Amino acid sequence: MARTQTLVQLSDELIAELDARAAREGRSRSELVREALTDYLHGDREAEIDRLIVESYTRQPQEDLLGAEQIGRAMIAAEPWEPSQRRDDQ
Repeated sequence: MARTQTLVQLSDELIAELDARAAREGRSRSELVREALTDYLHGDREAEIDRLIVESYTRQPQEDLLGAEQIGRAMIAAEPWEPSQRRDDQ
């Protein structure tokens, strides 16, 4: 993967924290900054995906799954469970 060097200005406090963590983890500043930026940008993508899913279900709500739940329970009840594995309290 090609890389481009960029200049970022950080406070002395942030540099001190970054250096301490780099030393503690045996990693470079660059590696930590790349990882932090990747996580930050990935979080934005995840938030956008979540927003689009909510928007989609708002436009077209999911079908009622009550019938599916009843079918699932019946299928589970029909399984030949070992007596020690079956929970009859539900």
